[in-house]
Amino acid sequence: MKERLYLFDTTLRDGAQMNGVDFTVQDKLKIAVLLDDLGVDYVEGGYPGANPTDTELFADERKLNATFTAFGMTRRPGRSASNDPGLVQLLDAKADAVCFVAKSSDYQVRVALETTPEENLASIRDSVRAAKARGREVLVDCEHFFDGYKEKPEYALACAQAAYDEGARWVVLCDTNGGTLPHEVEAIVGAVTARIPGDHVGIHAHNDTEQAVANSLAAVRAGARQIQGTLNGLGERCGNANLISIIPTLKLKGDFAERFEIGVSDGKLKNLAHASRMLDEMLNRAPDRHAPYVGESAFTTKAGIHASAIAKDPKTYEHVAPETVGNRRKLLVSDQAGRSNVLSELERIGLTVNKDDPRVGRLLEEVKAREARGYAYEAADASFELLARRMLGRVPNYFDVTRFDVTVEQRINAKYERVTVTMAVVKVKVGDEELISAAEGNGPVNALDLALRKDLGKYQRFIGGLKLTDYRVRILDGGTEAVTRVLIESEDETGERWITVGVSENIIDASFQALMDSIVYKLVKSGAPA
Repeated sequence: MKERLYLFDTTLRDGAQMNGVDFTVQDKLKIAVLLDDLGVDYVEGGYPGANPTDTELFADERKLNATFTAFGMTRRPGRSASNDPGLVQLLDAKADAVCFVAKSSDYQVRVALETTPEENLASIRDSVRAAKARGREVLVDCEHFFDGYKEKPEYALACAQAAYDEGARWVVLCDTNGGTLPHEVEAIVGAVTARIPGDHVGIHAHNDTEQAVANSLAAVRAGARQIQGTLNGLGERCGNANLISIIPTLKLKGDFAERFEIGVSDGKLKNLAHASRMLDEMLNRAPDRHAPYVGESAFTTKAGIHASAIAKDPKTYEHVAPETVGNRRKLLVSDQAGRSNVLSELERIGLTVNKDDPRVGRLLEEVKAREARGYAYEAADASFELLARRMLGRVPNYFDVTRFDVTVEQRINAKYERVTVTMAVVKVKVGDEELISAAEGNGPVNALDLALRKDLGKYQRFIGGLKLTDYRVRILDGGTEAVTRVLIESEDETGERWITVGVSENIIDASFQALMDSIVYKLVKSGAPA
C-alpha cells in the first residue's frame, strides 16, 4: 500500500512576498479554487490582521475541499495567549487550520526575538494549546530550522518536539534562508524523524541556491510526508519550492510514484500547465518558456537528429509524455513538423482535415505571420480556433461592425467633482438590419464591450449570459507607439471560459479585435444560425 504525501500551497501567503506580486481578495479566491480543483491538500490564504486584504479574506468561510489555512505568529514573549491581540485575531479567523511561525534557532531567538530560549519554547506550547482548544488543526513552521540545527541541534529539535508534544498535526522544517543543500536536508530530516513520526513532519524550502525542489524531495526520502511550496515557485527573494515541478515528479517518476500517492489525480495532472499559465496571466507576466514540465519549450525540439528521432518515437528525447501535464509537443523549423503541429491542434479542437489539404499550409503560414506581429495563440485558444475555422470556411458571417466611436470626456459634475466619462457608440449590420447601440462604461474598453453586446438583433439571445471576466494588456516593445497585445477572458452562463487576443499599435483597436473574437466564438459554440 502506498504512503500518502500531503501538498501544502502557500502561493497566497509566501508567494505574495515576491517583488511585483500583489493579490486582491478576488485574485486569492480565484487561485484558491484553482488549487482546490487541482487536488492540493492545504491552501494557505494569508495572514489575517497583517493587511486589509487578508483580514477580508478570512472574514467569511470559504467552501473548499482543501484545508483552508490561516498563517500567524506564536504569542509574543511576555504575553499570555489570551492577551495577545495578534493571536486572538488569528484564532478568530474563518479558517480550518492555523499555521504558526515559530523561531527554532537559538541565535534567531536571542538576536531577532530578543528573548530567552525557554520563553520561546513556552510560546510554542501555549500557542499550539490555544489553537487546539479552539478546534483548529495546527501546523507549526519551525523557522530557520536547518540553520538552527547546524548551530545548536538540541535546541532546534526541542522546538520541533514542543510543537509535536502539544498536538500539532504538522511540524514543518523551514530552510528559511535557502542555503541548505540536499545532502544536509536529508541528514537533518532523518534526525528529526528519528524522534517525531515522519507523517507529522513537513518541509518548507526556499530557492536561494536553486535547490528548493531537490531539498523537498530529499526531505521526503528522509521521511517527511508534507511538502510546502508555491505555484511557479513564487516567493520571497529567489522563491519557494515550485509545486508545478514537484507534483509531476511525485506522480511520474518511479522512485516516488511507486511508493507514494498524492491528492492530484492523473486527470487533474493534465490541468497542471493550465494552472501555471493562469497564474502568470493573473500576474500579467510572460510565462517562463523554459519551465520544467509546463513551459512552452519543455517539449520543443528544433529540426535535426532529435526531431527526426521524436517523429519515430517521442520517448527517444522526452522524459515524460507532454500530454500527462497538459503540455504539447512542438517540432520547430521544418515545414513537416509545423504542419504536424497544426494538424494536432485542429484535431484537438474537433476539426478534421486531410493532412494534405493546402489550407493547412496556409493556416500555418498565417499563424507564423501573426505570431511575428505579436499574437499569442498559446494563451488564446479561442482566437486560434476562430482563425482556423475561418481559413477552413467554417465561420458564418454573423454580423459586421461598420463603425464604432469611443469618446472620453473629463468634466465637473453636479457635485463639483472632476469625473471622467467614457461612451462608446457601435453601428452593427445584422443581415439587412442596421443597429446602433451606445453605452457608458468604466473606461473605453468596458464601454465598447457593453455597446457591442447591447443589441445584436436576432443573435442577442445567444450572448445574453456572456460577460468579460478578465482583461490583460502587454506592451510588446518600448515607447508610447509600441505594439500592444490584449488578452480578454470571457465567461458564459454555463461557466465555460475562454481567452481571445488582439494586437495593434492602438490599444482600443487591439481590445476591439479580442472582444469581437469573444462574441463570435460564443455564437459558434452556441450553434447560432447564419
